[in-house]
Amino acid sequence: MANPRWTAADIPDLAGRTAIVTGANSGIGFVTAEQLADHGAEVTLAVRDVARGEEAAERIVAARPHAKVDVQRLDLADLASVREFAAGWSAGQGSARLDLLINNAGVMAIPRRESSDGFEMQLATNHLGHFALTGLLLDRISDRGRIVNVASGAHRMGRMDFDDLMGEQRYSPWRAYGQSKLANLLFTNELSRRLTREGSGVLALAAHPGYAATNLQSVGPAMSGSKAQGALTSLANRLIAQSPEMGALPTLYAAVQPGLTGGDYVGPSGAGEMRGHPRSVRMSAAARDPLDAKRLWEVSEDLTGVTYL
Repeated sequence: MANPRWTAADIPDLAGRTAIVTGANSGIGFVTAEQLADHGAEVTLAVRDVARGEEAAERIVAARPHAKVDVQRLDLADLASVREFAAGWSAGQGSARLDLLINNAGVMAIPRRESSDGFEMQLATNHLGHFALTGLLLDRISDRGRIVNVASGAHRMGRMDFDDLMGEQRYSPWRAYGQSKLANLLFTNELSRRLTREGSGVLALAAHPGYAATNLQSVGPAMSGSKAQGALTSLANRLIAQSPEMGALPTLYAAVQPGLTGGDYVGPSGAGEMRGHPRSVRMSAAARDPLDAKRLWEVSEDLTGVTYL
């Protein structure tokens, strides 16, 4: 029976296992990397800003001298960087396998920007970069490995606008964010179906942190120059949000808890899935749409040039 108050103390011994955590220099990504390393995994912090990544690694090792962590540059909004990271990680690991791929990094509700490849920035970072990364590393993942895509409760307000996927005709920061988080779940489900069809033992799962106080919420207001929105976000983080340590628990649960199956979705157990200990939760009907999932997969292959399964 699952522990209804599961915490990081319930993570099993991960000695000998390898993990990659994207966006691991802060927020729930940092906590995820920290806890995996604390329990024995060798963890790569895949970060856009290497200096900040090195600072994060130093914090982990200072508190946990036994921790095995390294830092490598990864800009998910740049497909050339994604390919460089995947090739570099694979070359550096020799014959070692990857046990956990935690697709955590993301941006939220920012003014419209385009990636270096010309894609809308939220879709590029939150979905397309991780789609490409997963495909490029899939043959390195161990037979019982796990891929965890970090989504959001905001997927419920998203819809896939395949006729205007990049928001060129009409753009709303929150609409684009919702679409990108819906894409995370459609990707998870389609990946799980394809892995099952191939007879693979790799599990594709998803998790969401609820409302966790991280710097993710502050970027949008800062980029738009809205002091009022920034102040409101800061207040909500102090009064409503749970800690990054609690916010990381669904990701960690999805990464290590026995008994989960491909396509499972983990979130907080409290009211509205905003806070609380992790448990399996339901995703929206839109996120379970197999036709949209297949179409998104095909579009993602075309846009990234990464084809797999």
